[in-house]
Amino acid sequence: MGINFDSDINLGRIKKGQKNLITDVPGVKVGHVTLNHGEIKTGVTAILPHGGNMFKEKVMASSSVINGFGKSLGLVQIDELGTIETPIIMTNTLSVGTAATGLVKYMLEQNDDIGKTTGTVNSVVVECNDGFLNDIRGLHVKEDHVFEAIENAKEDFEEGSVGAGTGMSCFQLKGGIGSSSRVVELDGKEYVLGTLVLSNFGLKPDFILDGRKLGEEIDKLDKFEMEKGSIIIIIGTNIPLSERQLKRISKRAAIGLGRTGSYLGNGSGDIAISFTTANKVKHYEESDVMNIKMIHENKIDFVFRAVVESVEESVVSSMLHAKTTVGRDNNERKSLTDYL
Repeated sequence: MGINFDSDINLGRIKKGQKNLITDVPGVKVGHVTLNHGEIKTGVTAILPHGGNMFKEKVMASSSVINGFGKSLGLVQIDELGTIETPIIMTNTLSVGTAATGLVKYMLEQNDDIGKTTGTVNSVVVECNDGFLNDIRGLHVKEDHVFEAIENAKEDFEEGSVGAGTGMSCFQLKGGIGSSSRVVELDGKEYVLGTLVLSNFGLKPDFILDGRKLGEEIDKLDKFEMEKGSIIIIIGTNIPLSERQLKRISKRAAIGLGRTGSYLGNGSGDIAISFTTANKVKHYEESDVMNIKMIHENKIDFVFRAVVESVEESVVSSMLHAKTTVGRDNNERKSLTDYL
């Protein structure tokens, strides 16, 4: 194809973070548990918005259900109260219940007040269907894997065919975990916005790489197919934003998907969750009135652009880091790098 990723492809114009990962946002960590043997191609990925006690110090948050063909857990309370109070867990579709129970047990272990002297906890679990490559009916994800993924969380983490992304497909190639970040300057100070995706969507002929219709060049399908799949997009930042503004930036994730060739098909569960570490909400707040900072609305265009660029690059990164995989019933997904 004559493409060199380092020299020929430069997605976006905004300055990238130091590691070009969501963990460029101070305090954010990501951990994986990868289950990859035989027909088992699945796992768990945990995103920690900060290193403290998430229940006692919640982060302001919002979400956008771009297309609702999905089985995520916890979105209703996120949008009602505007906060996240647990790590965010990613896994496969049929393991949402198991992951939720594991996350609840983790939170109970960390907080002996939950369900006793205070309310219960809103576990956040998101999913994509890895059943093409993974023996999804085997229910191989266990509660302990949630604990391990959280314990494995760190600033430097792998992308591609790891964690929840082990068995995922993207544009009928190998997908998985991808991440990137952008730097936004406000009032002379640099802030970071990062994204992490679990990519599992799209048809091969639709794939666009840096404006080039690369999918058509890789493979021309002789029949029309319906798009089936999902993508989960996590947007983290230390920019001061209100939950309403977080909702607005979550909606812009759809533009980043469109740049890669997605048309948000009927069978695709496309969900974005955003949070800011700048505005935290204490569970045991003593004051009746809280001071919350937010960006001036006339400056939010810079944040919108950062989201779009970062989401687009995260999708591409998930494919570039993923390895060709043969899974259930000898189903195969080739790596994008096989063609580049």
